[in-house]
Amino acid sequence: MSPYLSAVVPVLDEEESLPAFHDELLAALTALALPCEVVYVDDGSTDTSGLLLEKFALAGGSADVTVRVVVLRRNFGKSGALAAGFAHARGRWLVTLDADGQDVPAQLPKLLAAADQGGYDLVGGWRRRRDDRLVKRTTSRWYNAATRTLTGLPLRDFNTGFKLLSAEVARELPLYGEFHRFVPVLAHDLGFRVGEVEVTHRARLAGRSKYLSVLRFPKTLLDLSTVLFLTRFADRPLYLFGGAGAGLAAVGFGVLAWLSVQKLAFGAGIGQRPLLLLGVLALLVGAQLVGIGFLGDVLRHSAGRDRLPYRVRTVVDPGPVDARVAPDRRASPERRAGGRGGDGRGTGP
Repeated sequence: MSPYLSAVVPVLDEEESLPAFHDELLAALTALALPCEVVYVDDGSTDTSGLLLEKFALAGGSADVTVRVVVLRRNFGKSGALAAGFAHARGRWLVTLDADGQDVPAQLPKLLAAADQGGYDLVGGWRRRRDDRLVKRTTSRWYNAATRTLTGLPLRDFNTGFKLLSAEVARELPLYGEFHRFVPVLAHDLGFRVGEVEVTHRARLAGRSKYLSVLRFPKTLLDLSTVLFLTRFADRPLYLFGGAGAGLAAVGFGVLAWLSVQKLAFGAGIGQRPLLLLGVLALLVGAQLVGIGFLGDVLRHSAGRDRLPYRVRTVVDPGPVDARVAPDRRASPERRAGGRGGDGRGTGP
C-alpha cells in the first residue's frame, strides 16, 4: 500500500546537519501514526552526505516510516532535486523540507490541520520570524513583496522550503530553473487552492547554505518574468506580443503618416530626419512582434515532449512501506469540495 505522506528532502553537502535532522524528522513522522516515507534526493553532494543517506535507507526508519534515497548524476539545482523527489514519492500528500534543520518537522501537524480546515491543496509555512542574517531577511522581504504585487497572490512567504502539497499538485508542477521559489504561484495558476500558516523558523543546525550563489537574485528575477509570462500569456502569447507589436506599429505608422503630410503638403525635406528612421524601425519591429505572437500560438499547439529537469543515477529502496491501512483523516484532493479553483487566501497565523 502507498504511504499516506511522503517527506521530500533535497540534500546538497549537508553532512553536518543530516544526522540530527534525520532523527528529528523520523520522530515527527512516527508521531503521526500514519504510513509515511522519507525521500531524500542527493543533488550531487561532494561530501559524505551520500554515504549518510545510504546508511539511513539501509537502516530503515520505523514501523510506520521507510526511507528511500534518489541519487542524481550531478547537481541539478533545487528545482531539479524537488522534481526528482516528486517523481519518486508515493504518498497521497507530500511535504518538502530543507535538510539544514531550519524547518521544524514537529510542526508538520500545523500544515496538515491547515490543509484539512481550509480545504487547501498546498499549504506553505509562513516564517514570520526568520532566524537568518539581516541581508537574507531583507532580500526575502523584497522578493515576497515583488512577487505578491506582480502575481496578485496575497501570500506572505513564497519561498519557504516547508510546504505541504497533494500528490496531484506535485504531478502537475513544472519545475526547472529557479521555479521552486514560485511553487505557490504555479499551483494557484493551475487552479489549486493555496494557503499558508505560521510556523517556527530557526538557525541552521550546522554549516552554511549550499544553494546560495551570486547569480541567485538575477536568476530569480529572470525566472519571475518567465513565471509571469507562463501564468498570464502561455496559452495566448499573441495577446502579449501582438498587443505590443500592434501598439508599436501604430506609433510607427503615425510618425510616417505625419512625415508624409509634411513632405507632400509643404515640401519639407524628411530624408535626413532621424524621425523617419524611428518611424520605419517602429513599424518593422511592431510587425515582427505580431509575427512572433502568431508563431508562439502555433508552437503552443504543437509543443513536443518536455525535457526532464533531472537525471537519476541510482535509487536506494530497501523495501515496501508498511502495508497497514492508514486511517482516512482527510478526503482525497479529488473529493474535497472546493479543492480546485483556489482563491489564494492564507489561513493566517
